[in-house]
Amino acid sequence: MSTGFRRKRDGSFAARFDAAEAGVLHTLFAELVAMLDDGEEGSSTGATAEDPLAGIFTSYQQRSKPTDPATARLLPDAYGEDADAAAEFRRYTEGDLRAGKIDAARTAGDSLGAGGRIELSEQQAHAWLRVLNDLRLTLGTRLDVTEDHEEVFGPLAEDDPRKQAWYVYNWLSYLQESLVQALASRL
Repeated sequence: MSTGFRRKRDGSFAARFDAAEAGVLHTLFAELVAMLDDGEEGSSTGATAEDPLAGIFTSYQQRSKPTDPATARLLPDAYGEDADAAAEFRRYTEGDLRAGKIDAARTAGDSLGAGGRIELSEQQAHAWLRVLNDLRLTLGTRLDVTEDHEEVFGPLAEDDPRKQAWYVYNWLSYLQESLVQALASRL
């Protein structure tokens, strides 16, 4: 059973996960990577009369706001009132934002292993924090979690799939909180 995260005397961060918990996390990390990997990395719209440098910078491509609400939550518009400015900002930032989120999920997955005790560097701990946040945002969006989520999900039957997802959401919240506390602690 997960112990949550704690800072060790040497400055690293430790946690313990059983095989089932590690399996759930690996599945969530893989699903997050699949959701964020739009296959557009390295493709380009090419040079145009309006932007002759666009062909040189392959990561700068026209992108639309994601239609999936969970993906849109992870990749929000920078300018809600100005669609053109939002599209231009998205064009120059979304590729790197996606890549950073994917890298964090892969770093967390690589450091997890098959279960048991894990030990993280500070850099790995920050990757875990980013991916736990992204997972909570994704699951919270899919479940439509609000401030009164305990009143909504608590009474659900145990065999309701939303109840199981709510348990995972709460567990991710616990892991995130324990990691924030560990990162904030001083030796």
